This record gives sequence, C-alpha cells and structure tokens, in this order.
Amino acid sequence: PPQPLQYSLLLQHLVGDKRQPRVWDPSTFGGIPCPPKSEEQKMVERVMESCPFKAALACVGGFVLGGAFGIFTAGIDTNAGFDPKDPYRTPTAKEVLKDMGQRGISYAKNFAIVGAMFSCTECMVESYRGKSDWKNSVISGCITGGAIGFRAGLKAGVIGCGGFAAFSAAVDYYLR
Repeated sequence: PPQPLQYSLLLQHLVGDKRQPRVWDPSTFGGIPCPPKSEEQKMVERVMESCPFKAALACVGGFVLGGAFGIFTAGIDTNAGFDPKDPYRTPTAKEVLKDMGQRGISYAKNFAIVGAMFSCTECMVESYRGKSDWKNSVISGCITGGAIGFRAGLKAGVIGCGGFAAFSAAVDYYLR
C-alpha cells in the first residue's frame, strides 16, 4: 500500500526547495493569441516611441488644432475686418477671410511651438527618470509654462510654471 503523504513533504513541493517554477505563458490564460513581432514591427515601435517622433507629432497636432481654434475665434469675433477709421462700414467677405487666415496661422504657430516644447520636455523627463507616470507631465508642464512665461518676467514665469503644471496634472488625471 502507498504511504500516506506527509505534510512536510507536501510543503517542500509547494514552497520548499523541490518546488518547480511555473513558466509564465500568457496563452495558458486564454485571450487572443499573439504571434511574435518581426524586426520591422520592433523598428516601427522604436521610431514611434522616440522623442523626435513624439515632438514632430505634437508639433503637427498643435499646428492643426491651433489653426482650427484661430479660425473659429476669428469667425465669431465681431471685430473681424473692422476698420477704426470708418466704424460704420461693413467689412467684405474677403477682409473677414483674410483676418481668419491670419489669426489661424498665428494660433497654429503658437500651438505648434507649445506642443513641441511640452512633448520634448516630457520625453526628456521620462527618459531621465526612467518611469512613465503623472509626475513627468507635471514636471514638463512646469518647465514649458515657466519657459513661456519667463519672457514676461520672473513672476510670470512662476505663474506660468504653476498654471501649466496644474493643467497638465488635470489632463493626465482625466486621460489615464
């Protein structure tokens, strides 16, 4: 007859030195099977995670968003095409469209610069810290806001740092 299993032998196999390590295999848990990535896929992932690509994407996105915002604000502005020499003259459609284009380009350039600055600083902070968490966006928001505000003085730089950091924290809180 087989000998009864002793508790100490059982413990050695469960937590002791005779324990066999489990191989972590995601396919045993179910889900969608995923084939290994090719070298081309890995290269594309490295490019898309690089700081220059993130900065270029933020710059282009900021340009498009800023242009749309500038055109929108010029479209609802009642002073678009306004001539102070003749306040009763109605502006022509050409003048209004010209003003919309100028404001759109102006906003687009500003948003592109801010987006690229924020993206670059966030990527550099993330690379330096070696972590991807909410602190990266707050630190880079402070750096970006401070750099933008510092052109108007130290007090404006400090306010810009705090304001942009708070805004970055709020956006990061709601998006994660």
